Amino acid sequence: MVAPKPSRLRGERVTLAHGGGGKAMRDLIEEVFTDVFQPVSAEDQARLTHEALRDAGAQLAFTTDSFVVSPVEFPGGDIGKIAVCGTVNDLAVGGAKPLWLSAAFIIEEGCEIALLRRIVASMQREADKAGVKIVTGDTKVVGKGAADKVFITTAGVGVIPAGRDLRAENIRPGDVAIVNGVLGDHGAAIMSARGDMALSTDLTSDCQSLNAVMETAIAAAPDIRAARDATRGGLASALNEMAEAAGVSIEIDETSVPLRSEVKGVCEILGLDPLYLANEGTLVFFVPPEQAEAALDAIRALPEGKDAVAIGTAQAGPAGRVIMRTLFGGQRLVDMLVGEQLPRIC
Repeated sequence: MVAPKPSRLRGERVTLAHGGGGKAMRDLIEEVFTDVFQPVSAEDQARLTHEALRDAGAQLAFTTDSFVVSPVEFPGGDIGKIAVCGTVNDLAVGGAKPLWLSAAFIIEEGCEIALLRRIVASMQREADKAGVKIVTGDTKVVGKGAADKVFITTAGVGVIPAGRDLRAENIRPGDVAIVNGVLGDHGAAIMSARGDMALSTDLTSDCQSLNAVMETAIAAAPDIRAARDATRGGLASALNEMAEAAGVSIEIDETSVPLRSEVKGVCEILGLDPLYLANEGTLVFFVPPEQAEAALDAIRALPEGKDAVAIGTAQAGPAGRVIMRTLFGGQRLVDMLVGEQLPRIC
């Protein structure tokens, strides 16, 4: 058994010296970040190559996002896991195969170094699972009170294979809307984890990378139209954005929308609508009706898609409108989220 290397870090918390550009900063970066991520170069930029880029017609996909979730650790995940999953998923729903990530950290003075180590280890585990590499990054330290322990900004690069074109504009009347699993777990889990609403549940966040789900769905339904991950604003906002872009209306069935009883209970207590709760491992995609069953069967074979269901269809009705058929046989307009149901979800 190899003995662990002695730590060069002094103390258990981050100080302003760790952001000063000197030895303390180098020790923090090397011990907490680069020893785990192991980038291929110590230069100020990553130099990237991949065989997929050699294919004629292949396109680069690029995305960026910032993560400020509170609390930074919660049932089912932490801010590091969300940072990887969120960026991977933004690439995947556009049809890209995620390859590389950057990660920039804004760290509050006084943040526990042990917490940073847990977050970084979580990021690396999720990156390994998703098949992506964290290749470059940055670290800044701000004074106490200027951040909430740690904020993370990630950027991601992937490759869209030649001939693949997933855009909401492609959705046509009759196409079937499919979700890969239950809705609202992340939002409800965060509310419970904060402890300021006297809620106690066993819910865990659905935080997970969805690139395997997307590749499986594309293989099973080669004419897949478009996909969105239902993060902030939930399923309702994702569907409204897609309906508007496609110039169609979308009708969903309340009896088909997958929700846990615990999520329904939390929403009833707080007067919230679960359709607007944030998700971090749930997507919605549209496929032609003749390919819907094949897509469902394929993704249900994956852990990330075992609860997949069809929830509705695109219609030729008024453009940009989302309607839900209720349990009682009526109809309800599902509009975009107005205001903020819950702050600091991701």
